[in-house]
Amino acid sequence: MNLSFSAYYHLLADHIRPQRGRFALLASLLFGSIGLRIYAPQIMRQFIDSALAGAALQTLTWTALAFIGIALTQQVVAIGVTWLGENVAWTATNALRAELAEHALHLDMKFHNDHTPGELIERIDGDVTELATFFSQFALNLIANGFLLIGILIALFLEDWRAGLAFTVYSFLTIFILGKMKDIAVPHQKARREAEAQYYGFIEEQLSGTEDIRSSGAVGFSIRELFRHQGEILKHNRKSHFKRWIIENAMGLALTTGSLLAIVSGYWLFTAGVITIGTVYLFVHYINLLEEPFWAMTHEIESFQTIGACVERLTEFKAFKREVKNETGLDVKSHPLDLKFDDVTFSYNGDANVLTRLSFDLQAGSVLGLLGRTGSGKTTIGRLIFRLYDVNDGSIKMNGAHINDLHLDSLRRNVAIVTQDVQLFKASIRENLTFFDRTISDEKIIATLEELELGDWYASLPQGLDSVLETGSRSLSAGEAQLLAFTRVFLKNPGLVILDEASSRLDPATEVKLERAIDKLLKNRTAIIIAHKLDTIQRADDILILERGNVLEYGNRKQLASDSTSRFHQLLQTGMEEVLA
Repeated sequence: MNLSFSAYYHLLADHIRPQRGRFALLASLLFGSIGLRIYAPQIMRQFIDSALAGAALQTLTWTALAFIGIALTQQVVAIGVTWLGENVAWTATNALRAELAEHALHLDMKFHNDHTPGELIERIDGDVTELATFFSQFALNLIANGFLLIGILIALFLEDWRAGLAFTVYSFLTIFILGKMKDIAVPHQKARREAEAQYYGFIEEQLSGTEDIRSSGAVGFSIRELFRHQGEILKHNRKSHFKRWIIENAMGLALTTGSLLAIVSGYWLFTAGVITIGTVYLFVHYINLLEEPFWAMTHEIESFQTIGACVERLTEFKAFKREVKNETGLDVKSHPLDLKFDDVTFSYNGDANVLTRLSFDLQAGSVLGLLGRTGSGKTTIGRLIFRLYDVNDGSIKMNGAHINDLHLDSLRRNVAIVTQDVQLFKASIRENLTFFDRTISDEKIIATLEELELGDWYASLPQGLDSVLETGSRSLSAGEAQLLAFTRVFLKNPGLVILDEASSRLDPATEVKLERAIDKLLKNRTAIIIAHKLDTIQRADDILILERGNVLEYGNRKQLASDSTSRFHQLLQTGMEEVLA
């Protein structure tokens, strides 16, 4: 991807615009510093010429003090530029991180299935960190050094048009060469960032599968793969550093030529009686000062190699569009909800159908028992209801409206799911239960915990709702984690609840508590229960049995149970746990 300068401009403008006041102050300080740098040699030239002419000591003293004052002011301005630049960069990069994180959270499950968390972390954090100088000083430094260069050339023209012309030609040739070389390392920098993303993705996978790696004796393989990823990073690093070395050496040669030009032209004009010895100093100083914008441009171009790769990767990332979206649809208001699947066909990534012409009608306030072997499509139904994916064919309606016509956030607020694997975060009890919703009062949270028989557990917490849970519910029993998941649902108060084998793998005492919680949860709500156990399925009004994505049987639970020819009746006789496992 060849990015135009507009891509850099829009990225910069979008995140600098909210803090344009500070950015304007930063620009003012930078340009003020330029003026001081150009003016300071004029004072020194005056001092030298005055000293050689035998000027009074008082005149020389005031000239020296003026030079010292300008130098000190320049240092103060430099401190201000550094502090303000870092502040602007920190604010802009954090805003960009938040934007990218929100973008990632709204992308479809297909995207997340194709990209590891480690890769996303490298894009959202690693690439953005590389852009810190871009937001603070990259563009300004280029502009500021450009103005410094122009100011020096104007000053040289004012001293002698021949010197001004010579150094103008020299400067334009140097800039032309730099411009031609600015992109030579971008492909290698991009490849390095991609290799690093793969590397961090690999590390994340290995850490999450530590137990399996150790138990299977695959530690050696993991280490070899780790070195392979590091080798890829090193390979691209070497290539990019070599290209940057070419740029630095080309600039070194150009600046050496410039210094030689200054010395020769200054000597020639002085011997011809055109300029004074102070003006010779001025020439040499200005040429030395020219080195600063040229070297700065060189380093900025080197940074540009990294920045270009990061901007390209971030542009590609932001180009990923949501397939599932509706920001302006209808709100879901009624409670409980009714749900209808009408000839729904669905497949992941265009592969074989997971669901084929699935139809059922779930009335408001009723419970559907969903049965089937592993891989039959039970979990997929929940994903389609949440619109994590859209159906390939057919339709899903909620309260008579096509779910594609419903506001996505409103839809997901009114549907909740509880699985056997409860995801908890390293955060407070309050934040885990409310998902950071500050509108839910502590009194309501505590009352819900007591209603679900978690009052004693809550009373044992050292800091109440401020107590911090460990990631992945490691500090809780399976039953406590499940009951906390139920608490989330009660606080959310959805019109449709999906229980995906939520009562499995629990001890009998805890299961009794959970069954009572399920009874409370299903009151005045529509529900889909995916289960292997008879006790849970007895709550269902209707039964739907899936087989490889097709409807094997669908009907009223009591009627199917009494029909000796039905599949559900056979399951009841043989034991669902054994047949559906």
